[in-house]
Amino acid sequence: MTRWGNYINARIYIPLLTLVSLVACVTSSIPDNYHDPGMDFAALRTIAVMPFGNLTGDKQAGERVRDTFMTALLSSGAVYVVPAGEVARGISKVGVINPTAPSEEEIVKLAIIIKADALITGVIREYGQVRSGTTSANVISLSLQMIEKESKKVVWTASSTKGGISIWDRLFGGGGRPMNEITEAAIDDIINKLFY
Repeated sequence: MTRWGNYINARIYIPLLTLVSLVACVTSSIPDNYHDPGMDFAALRTIAVMPFGNLTGDKQAGERVRDTFMTALLSSGAVYVVPAGEVARGISKVGVINPTAPSEEEIVKLAIIIKADALITGVIREYGQVRSGTTSANVISLSLQMIEKESKKVVWTASSTKGGISIWDRLFGGGGRPMNEITEAAIDDIINKLFY
C-alpha cells in the first residue's frame, strides 16, 4: 500500500474509532436505577410485591421471578415482605383491574388493607434461552419499581440483565449458566440497587 493510501486509511479509521469510543462512554453512563432523593427509605418497614408483568414466552416466568425476589428481599432483613397470599386477597378485595400496573387509587386502598408502606411492581422482559447461530444460553432481564403509599410516587426503579451468550460460549460452547443461577444474580443485583 502506498504512503498516500496509509494516510487516507488513518484519516478514516481514527475518527471512526474515536466515535465508537465516545458512544461506548455515553452508553455505559446511562443509569439503570433511580432513588428519589427526598424519600426516607429507612421509614419503609413493610413492602408488598405485586404480580410481575410477563413479556416472555414462558407463562410461569413472572411467578417464578416474583417468588425468588420476595424470598431474597425478606432474607435481607431490611423490610418485612407481605406474603403473596395476603397480597392476592387484598387485590381481590380492592378489585384491582391490572395487578401488574395498579392505579394510584388502587395503590392506596391496597396498601391500607394489607398494611404496606410501599408496593413493588415489575416486568420480566426476557427469561429463558437465547440463540445465536449454533450457540445458546439462558438470559433474564427485568425492571422493578417501588411506589410509596403516602405520596403515590415512584420512589425507586431498577433494572438488571444477566446471562446471555458470552465470548466463552461462542468459542467453546457450553450453553451458559443455569437459569436459577442467573435469576438469583439478577435479583441480587436489583436488591443491591435498592439498599445501596
